[in-house]
Amino acid sequence: MDLDWLRANPRQLSIFLNHQRIRVTPVPGGDVCVATRLTLDDGSELFAKQRPVMPPADFFAAEAAGLRWLTVPGGPALPEVIAVDAQGIALQWVEHGTPSVAAAEEFGRRLATLHRAPCPDFGAEWQGYIGTEPLDNTPSGGGAWLDWYRTRRIEPYLRTSRDADALTSADVAMVEAALARIDQPVEPPARIHGDLHPGNLLWGRDRAWLVDPAAHGGHRETDLATLRLFGGIAQLDRVVAAYQDIYPLAAGWEERVGVHQLHLALVHTALFGPGFAGLVRAASDHTTC
Repeated sequence: MDLDWLRANPRQLSIFLNHQRIRVTPVPGGDVCVATRLTLDDGSELFAKQRPVMPPADFFAAEAAGLRWLTVPGGPALPEVIAVDAQGIALQWVEHGTPSVAAAEEFGRRLATLHRAPCPDFGAEWQGYIGTEPLDNTPSGGGAWLDWYRTRRIEPYLRTSRDADALTSADVAMVEAALARIDQPVEPPARIHGDLHPGNLLWGRDRAWLVDPAAHGGHRETDLATLRLFGGIAQLDRVVAAYQDIYPLAAGWEERVGVHQLHLALVHTALFGPGFAGLVRAASDHTTC
């Protein structure tokens, strides 16, 4: 079985994986999916993901839709979707490299290009997932970003975290206060990765790649803010400087980093419990305007 057959039969991925004798190498990392490296008969290599239990029918389709939607001329590199069905997804294999200055600067310029691509609304035409959690992408219908963000990205995970005792009432009050005091400049919707913590930026041999998106129309500052989580990516200053050359950020963007990090912080408390409450508190504290 070779790459041409799989391209011609993309919805037969699970049959292909279950019934063909191909070389499968486990890939470490990931809490949601089982990841493998596939070596096909023609020598082609792919990255494949499957869930240990049957996922929702649209789980991998949402990832494929996001990868394709984020692929714009001059934008960041994203792995090609080779095949996808209800049980898994197979993507172009990317060889790992190092975060060079040149790669960081190129990524900053390309991320700015992505954020300038046409985007009709906050939200998306498909319903998404982040980790195992549903992600409500209902379009804003022309409404303001902060209202959409509060309703679709904060309140569901804040409620889940509170109900599971992952956050205290004081933590909830801190989040609400951070949202209340932000003065967000009005900007048009941007195509964003939506889950761009450092683990979802893959440094390849000659460039940086975006992987595992929760893509939607959002605020462009969100992607830049989440790159700072968990210690931040290597060469972050170079990325931001190159980005600013192409698409300058509005004044005060650094004071708004925390509110843009709140969504991913709350996803972590909703999924993994009170061990990530400190991340929520830090994001709330980092919102100063």
